[in-house]
Formats: sequence, C-alpha cells, structure tokens
Amino acid sequence: MNVKNQRLRMWSDQGHVNVPQLFFQHYKSLKIPDDEALLLLHLLAFHSEQNDFPTPTDLTERLHFNENDITLKLQRLIQKGFLEITQGIDSNGKLYEKYSVYPLWERILDYLETSTRKKEQEEEKNEEGAIFSLFEQEFGRLLSPMEIETISMWMDVDHHSPNIIKAALKEAVLAGKLSLRYIDRILFEWKKKNITSVKQVEKHTEQFHNKTTIVQPKKVQQSEPVLKKVSFYNWLEERE
Repeated sequence: MNVKNQRLRMWSDQGHVNVPQLFFQHYKSLKIPDDEALLLLHLLAFHSEQNDFPTPTDLTERLHFNENDITLKLQRLIQKGFLEITQGIDSNGKLYEKYSVYPLWERILDYLETSTRKKEQEEEKNEEGAIFSLFEQEFGRLLSPMEIETISMWMDVDHHSPNIIKAALKEAVLAGKLSLRYIDRILFEWKKKNITSVKQVEKHTEQFHNKTTIVQPKKVQQSEPVLKKVSFYNWLEERE
C-alpha cells in the first residue's frame, strides 16, 4: 500500500460524525450562537467515540475555550432546553451520566412544524383576501359591509375553505344567480352532504347538470345537429 493510500485509510479509520442537515439549516433560527453550536458538534463527536460525558478538560483539548467558558456554555445550553444530562445504570450496576442532544432535535422539529403551520396560515389568509376580490370582480361592484361579513362567516364560522367558496361562486355564475343568498344555499347543501373538496363538488354537480347533448331529428333532414339547451340545478328549489 502506497503512502497516499495509507493516509486515506488512516483518515477513514478515524470514523465520521453523523450530524443532521436540519441542525446546520436551523440552529441560527433557534438563536444558538456559533460557539455553542460548535460545542454541540464536539459533544456529538465525543459520543461517536463512545464518550457520552466528556469533561470540560476533555473539551478544552479541542476548543479554544477555557474550562470555565465551556462550563458556562454547557449550562446555557441546558437552561435553554437544547441539552440535558441523563442518568442510567451500566451492566455492572454502576450509575453513569451522559449528555443527550435529543432536546435539540425535538426543538428543531417543533420549529419546523410551527414554521410550516405559520406558512399555511399566511397562505390561507392570502387566499381569504383574494376571495373578496373575486366576488367583487364577479359582482362588478364593491361589496357592502354586510356582504363582507357574510363571506367572512362562511370561512370563520362555517369553516368553508376558500376553494369551496370559489366553487360555490362558480356555480352561481353558471346559473346566472349572483346573490349571496343563492351561494349560501349551495354551501349549506354541500356541508349537509359532507362535500368538502372541489373534486367532490364536481362529482356532485354532474348529477344535476344536464350536459349538452346532440339530438338527431327522425324526419327532418338537417346539415348540422341540434344542440339541446344546458340547464343548471337550482339550489334554492332543492327539496329533501
């Protein structure tokens, strides 16, 4: 084995530290200073070497911090909920302590869930704002305060999604009945039938809408087929 391969073999034999990408991507968002993040990485490195409870002296051999600084940083990480000291009993019945970074992983996952939920709420808020603009566009005028309140109640009280409200508005436009009363009736019927998605709406309305069909007269010869008029379901006249 040549010298180069020997060096690479020695490098590989030292092992590797497995650190999740999420740590590097989000420790700044969790307001973990770089020096404390570096300390956490060294704790993970010691863990990979089967040393789960390195002393401040062990850590000073690898970091440009004195023992007092390291002790303070460890205390801060514990106080902020990123690190904890756990206890256990080994195979010889001896009590031992070790550092655990599981609280850090939990905080990162909590942060991701909160961020995702916040993003979804912002997107929903933007969609709700677009609903009012869409109604004004279809109505050809500004909405009255009472109309705005009605639409808001559909979302906040009745918990209709913006997409369902858009679908109900589309039904009203196709039927030529641009009134909130008509749209409210549509939403009421859909909710009663547990229709909560646009796909369910499309499937349900197909049962009531007569599609355009071609009618060929038996005796009268015509060069072009006669189109049967499309009729729309009147939600205000629905009966049980």
